Amino acid sequence: MSVLPALQAELAVATNRLLATAASLSDADLAAPSLLPDWTRGHVLAHLAQNADSHLNLLTWARTGVRTPQYASFAARSAAIEAAATHPVARHLAELEDGAARLAAAVRDLPAYAWPAQVEGMRPPPHPAWYLLVRRLREIGFHHVDLAAGHTPGDWPAPFVRRELHDCLATWPRDHKAVGRIELVEDGRITATHGLGDGPAVRGAPHDMLAWLTGRSRGEGVSLVPVGRSSTPGRGEVGGDVGAGLPDPPPWLTMPAPADLPTTPPEDYP
Repeated sequence: MSVLPALQAELAVATNRLLATAASLSDADLAAPSLLPDWTRGHVLAHLAQNADSHLNLLTWARTGVRTPQYASFAARSAAIEAAATHPVARHLAELEDGAARLAAAVRDLPAYAWPAQVEGMRPPPHPAWYLLVRRLREIGFHHVDLAAGHTPGDWPAPFVRRELHDCLATWPRDHKAVGRIELVEDGRITATHGLGDGPAVRGAPHDMLAWLTGRSRGEGVSLVPVGRSSTPGRGEVGGDVGAGLPDPPPWLTMPAPADLPTTPPEDYP
């Protein structure tokens, strides 16, 4: 048994939740700003629909062995999103549903030999095709929040948070010195510590930490650990003023995939 069935099931749930949110919006709602600079909600939905097709391109590459770029170019990607951003809700929803259905069918029908095939997005490194499911889940999970339409980091499923924190730290730019240690806290106790080098320590619940590290919050639920303070969080230490004293995290997703992924689909990931 591999991780593929679990990722497919998670993707189906995440897609259905996104479609439900999109269906709740009006045409006027789509013109409102998203959480992403210079993008409306319409831009976000256009990107998500077109991103499904971009993953189909990479699955074609894996199946045929013929290099098939995810997008023709960064410029073509941006132009296509801009052109579709002002479409009415009904068209956005139809394109999201169609792209999701075609992607699900391509994933279901991909032969076993293709999952270890190396493909590459718009930036290196190359990665095995099975990791495309993780990448598509990432797109849906973060951009669903970016719609600013009721879905928040607190709604992220635990497997998503665990996996994205793992990959965020696995691709951490090691020349970044502003954060030296990350402490994850659950039920009032530290459950994981990640040393990153010199720099201050920060502490927070996993979903709060992921939201801050990926630019989806100003630091709600994340606190700076005072120098010399015990590693055991005290009452009121997790949280505090939004962003108070926090350093700037490094740019997120400098790499679309960790460099040391297993070639064949693992039993679990991470």
